[in-house]
Parts: sequence; structure tokens; C-alpha cells
Amino acid sequence: MTQIIANVLIRGGAGTRFWFILIALVAGAIIFEGICEQTLRTWIKRTRGRNWPAVSAVVDIVSVASCEDDSLLPTKADLSFPYYLATLTYTYNNPEKQMGEYRRRFGDEDDAKSWANSYKGETVKVHVDPRDPTRSVLREEDL
Repeated sequence: MTQIIANVLIRGGAGTRFWFILIALVAGAIIFEGICEQTLRTWIKRTRGRNWPAVSAVVDIVSVASCEDDSLLPTKADLSFPYYLATLTYTYNNPEKQMGEYRRRFGDEDDAKSWANSYKGETVKVHVDPRDPTRSVLREEDL
């Protein structure tokens, strides 16, 4: 494959080299943007609610759903990336009864069910937005 690319660049002339370089730069920019976006999402997820007051909540409902993610594909092809989404639904009082959810992705259904069921009925610490008590965050490090 590298030899084919080298032959195209050597024999193709300046025009071919220009388009090859342009395509490589665009592809690199798209990859870089994806890395930056994922890094930003991870940072937001880790810091969101960190300074909000904490209250006790009870995990009332657990569920596992089969999902397919094709958002990484540039076209709507028949390819998809299956995964299982485990959801913990919790309730807390601040000042009245409120609900929130925490989700985690798994590659294996049994792992997802085992993880979710281990929290059923458990008390967890959630962080509540002081400006809007209907908004809460169950942080991963609080599980």
C-alpha cells in the first residue's frame, strides 16, 4: 500500500501531490477535532456538579437496553456498533421528591445487568444544582 501511494506521488506530478496533501490534511483535521471533542466531553463529565451540594439518593429502578451506535460512521451504512446501556434511576428529596439518572455503556449484556442490579435499592450520593434542585448529577467516583 505504501508503495502504491509513493508511486502515485512520484508519477502523478504536482497536481496529484497537492490533492493528496490536501486530503491528508483534511483527514488529520477531522481526527484531531474528534479527539478534542472527546477530551472536552470527558472533562465536562468529570467536573460537572463537583461543587454542588451533595444529598443522599436511593436507586429505585435499574434497566439495561440494547443500543446501536452509528454516529461514528460518515454514511448510513449497514455497519453499527452494538452496546448495552445500563441506567440507574434514583430519587432524592431536595426539598421535594426529585428523580435523576446515571448511564453507563457496556459491551456485554451480562456485565451491564450485573452492574445495574448491584445498585438496586442502594443509597448513593448525588450532587444537586443549587439554582435548580430538579437537576442532579451522580458522579462516577461517588458510586
